[in-house]
Amino acid sequence: MEELTLATPALLFSAVSLILLAYTNRFLSYAQLIRTLDGQHREHPSQVTRAQIDNLRRRLHLTRSMQTLGVVSLLLCVVTMFLIYVGWQQPAAWVFGAALLLLIGSLGVSVREIGISVRALEIRLRDLER
Repeated sequence: MEELTLATPALLFSAVSLILLAYTNRFLSYAQLIRTLDGQHREHPSQVTRAQIDNLRRRLHLTRSMQTLGVVSLLLCVVTMFLIYVGWQQPAAWVFGAALLLLIGSLGVSVREIGISVRALEIRLRDLER
């Protein structure tokens, strides 16, 4: 295996930062949608709004997991850089590998959440067709 340099984990910083920004934007849009659905459901309770609320709950939990995995991945990149700095190459390689696995996990959860989001839009479209 080739020796890690400080530049290697630093490459993930911009990627992970952009991913976390996208996750935060999703979270904020969910918060706005929940507030809107809350008002609709209180005025006119229906199965459609109930299904949307249940769907949003699942999506929020997934978004929290995505954010947590992404933040821990970023933290492990910083730890990797510290380990490289102090000359502990082998532990740095293992920690960097863990950071990559967490980033993969975060992206995998993101794909799952996208699938649920599509189903939420399908619920809305079925309601519009009626």
